[in-house]
Amino acid sequence: MAQAMSQRTPAACRVDADRLWQRLMALARCGATAGGGVDRQALSAEEIESWHLMIGWARAAGLEPATDPAGNLFIALPGLDREVPPVLAGSHLDSQPGGGRFDGVYGVLAALEVLTVLAEQGVRPPRDIVCVAWMNEEGSRFAPGMMGSEAFAGVRTLEAVRAARDADGVSVAQALDALHAAFPSLRRRPLGFPLKAYLEAHIEQGPVLEAEGRVIGVVTGIQGKKTFDIVIDGERGHAGTLAMAGRRDALAAFARIAAACYSEIGGHDDAVKFTIGRLQVEPNAPSVVPERVTLRIDLRHPDNDVLDLLGQRLDALCGMHAAPCKATATRLVDAPSNAFDPALQAAIAAAAEQLGEPHMPILSAAGHDARHMAALCPSAMIFIPCRGGVSHAEHEWAEPAHVAAGADVLLRVLLPYADGGEGA
Repeated sequence: MAQAMSQRTPAACRVDADRLWQRLMALARCGATAGGGVDRQALSAEEIESWHLMIGWARAAGLEPATDPAGNLFIALPGLDREVPPVLAGSHLDSQPGGGRFDGVYGVLAALEVLTVLAEQGVRPPRDIVCVAWMNEEGSRFAPGMMGSEAFAGVRTLEAVRAARDADGVSVAQALDALHAAFPSLRRRPLGFPLKAYLEAHIEQGPVLEAEGRVIGVVTGIQGKKTFDIVIDGERGHAGTLAMAGRRDALAAFARIAAACYSEIGGHDDAVKFTIGRLQVEPNAPSVVPERVTLRIDLRHPDNDVLDLLGQRLDALCGMHAAPCKATATRLVDAPSNAFDPALQAAIAAAAEQLGEPHMPILSAAGHDARHMAALCPSAMIFIPCRGGVSHAEHEWAEPAHVAAGADVLLRVLLPYADGGEGA
């Protein structure tokens, strides 16, 4: 193999902290909310605007942007051998409706910053090193989330992804086609290709690092997650004339099911996370007995056996408490807990140590695209603190020094792949 460089990339190489921060703030204007947060839904006009910025920055640095049939964005630092599996680093650009400035987008911009620094150093790595922004990680517009990484990993078919619709009836197929039409000259990569390794930087979205006074979290894995759509069907009736005993009130059935689930599932142990995060009542009129309730349940636990047990219990509770209505549960996500690559975890810890940043191992309570990459190649995540552990909220915040520190750790971990040393 040809040499990547005449000499190895300097170990003292650092990211441009000011540039990284300015780009975070620039992307925060794509879908900015009045409360200082971000509403940048998957495949929306706001996300297309963010792609224009990303692609402009990439081309200015001599990097190569591309996409794929699932609407994932790839930005490559070209390697000497374009045929061998590349290294990927990134996260996602979409946000929750009232989300913050850092969730997802930090990992994408940290990866872009690393590639920009390497390009400025004149690095030509042995293999491509690629920044990726996965499509629809959040799942707030189209359900379920992580569509881009699931399609890439073969967990979900592209046909199934394209068939999903948002609350306004717009399909992923329509939105994807609009995205690709906005970038007609962008090179298309095939959906899914072999990978050498995957890294993802992210805010913690929890309070542990801040409470422990640590700047870098070495993520050991991601706790398991199940999501359910539950539809409760009853019968519409007049609120003033229909006797209580004769009602098939879907909202009353929901109240019984919700109370039982919060008690038996939410109270199972201290590690369980049970959430009813979306509720729709039909016809939602003040003087009409509700005929249908649709809800979304998010269930998480680090122990896969417990997670499976609680998922089965949820099905049983719906059946037990729905009568005289009928409840139908559909599983949208069934993702077991996973562990990350020990060697990459050690590399992250070593990089933090070299940079003098306090660090600790930590389990991710939130789900990330890295979950699906871990089944394809050695994968790992780098966490930085967020103020008060707050995320998915407009006041989500990360300190500029921590933003730079996480990106510098990512750079250190990627350096062996860039200079032809161990790992490449």
